Amino acid sequence: MPAIPPASKGARFRSLIWLMPASFAPHILEEFAAGFPGWVTDTLGSPMSAGGFLLNNAVFMVILLGLTAWAWRRPSPLPAFLLLCWASGNLFWNFVFHLVTTVVYGRYSPGLVTAFLLYVPVSVAVGRAALRERVLPPAAFAAATAVGAALMLLVIWGGLFGFGH
Repeated sequence: MPAIPPASKGARFRSLIWLMPASFAPHILEEFAAGFPGWVTDTLGSPMSAGGFLLNNAVFMVILLGLTAWAWRRPSPLPAFLLLCWASGNLFWNFVFHLVTTVVYGRYSPGLVTAFLLYVPVSVAVGRAALRERVLPPAAFAAATAVGAALMLLVIWGGLFGFGH
């Protein structure tokens, strides 16, 4: 078993980052149980199979776990930046997606409950720790958040228009 990295700058950040994959799992369960693939097909007009949904989210979880482990084991700006790029897209901006689509379409977007209850507080806690502990400078943190937004838009575009259409 690998040794736990020594306590260092960013120790709170490094402990909080594990909440991100921990919150991702119940979110995917909510989406799946509430019929997110069918909701995408019916509401957004783009076919989404249950198998495709599960495969995409399994890949997203593996990437999130890998980046989280890397940032935990190797506390430095690059792993933290890449983790926050990926996580902001998959957590914070995912919440924004669910909220906006619920409002725009007047229909519950499966995943909104866990995105609100888990993603928002986890994103805020991790972000605050990253900034307070100077894991990343504010400009790099803002850049990671912007990259996460772009990644989320890419996933939305790819799911609706690009990948396999």
